[in-house]
Amino acid sequence: MNFQLSQPDTLLSAAIQHKIDRKTKPVGALGRLEALALQIALVQQTPAPELHQPHIVVFAGDHGAARAGVSAYPQDVTWQMVENFLAGGAAINVFSRQMGLGLSVVDAGVNHEFGKRPGLIDAKIGPGTASYIDRPAMTPAQRDAALERGRGIAHALAGNGCNCIGFGEMGIGNTASASLITHCLVGADHDAELYNVTGRGTGLDDAGLFRKRSLLAQALERGGRPSDPLAVLAEYGGFEIAMMAGAMLGAAEKRMLLLIDGFIVTSALLVAYAIDPRILAYCVFAHRSQEPGHRVQLDFLQVEPLMELDLRLGEGTGAALAFPLVQAAVNFLNEMASFESAGVSDQS
Repeated sequence: MNFQLSQPDTLLSAAIQHKIDRKTKPVGALGRLEALALQIALVQQTPAPELHQPHIVVFAGDHGAARAGVSAYPQDVTWQMVENFLAGGAAINVFSRQMGLGLSVVDAGVNHEFGKRPGLIDAKIGPGTASYIDRPAMTPAQRDAALERGRGIAHALAGNGCNCIGFGEMGIGNTASASLITHCLVGADHDAELYNVTGRGTGLDDAGLFRKRSLLAQALERGGRPSDPLAVLAEYGGFEIAMMAGAMLGAAEKRMLLLIDGFIVTSALLVAYAIDPRILAYCVFAHRSQEPGHRVQLDFLQVEPLMELDLRLGEGTGAALAFPLVQAAVNFLNEMASFESAGVSDQS
């Protein structure tokens, strides 16, 4: 599969930075909002960027390994939470409404039949992955189909005028999958050993965490530690993670701004980044979650998130909560007066 990404042209950097610096404030006084404004302007290749039809997409999928006990919750919670999303009752629904964000839910591979529903995109690859403890989670054909369907979802949003997409996920057991992906794709010099990137997920107690780490160690004994991102996806990924990775690459192809949520979403980004590192220029990292592996991921990518609120929910909630900061960066760049236009004296 050949994704067509391009690095944003930096020719406008000096002009955009000058516009930022001439706002009625001391140079640098808006801190990281200034770097964010510059990033968004370069993504859109204009000193006057705009956010059109911002949208959160929640990808849902089941994991065969969940039945072995890698999560504190039963697998049925995946489809039950999708129903909650569709009914408008989850945290991501609340925050999306508050922020004026569009919201779509993608059935990437839930072990349930929803039928045609408003707000639901049926992209199902299968009724959940195989258990990576016993065999690869998915076949190469399933992996490639998930990547391509994710790409198509992003392209469709872009075709409808969206230029800012936030990523969320739902899938019981997907923190375990994210731990394995992180272990494989992040180097040992970034403390990505399995113990360091495997956390409590949905709230495992000490015994549950020990069982989770033991099961993931069994999976690694079977499948090894591949470094190729496509091989890692096939061995240990989830359909929702693979589809997110494809959607991220597809969104970057369309020069959209990507709002990256927590640990699981960032594991999908690790795959996308390994396929094409140019994707990083399009990414805004919303927050640093409580999952220990998320800090490892962010350190590896050498990025600093906008917030640290001790979130560990997923669903794209961090991406939604970060959106007002993204909008603020665009608004000050476009609407704040300059020293010249306001007739304000500059520094001596």
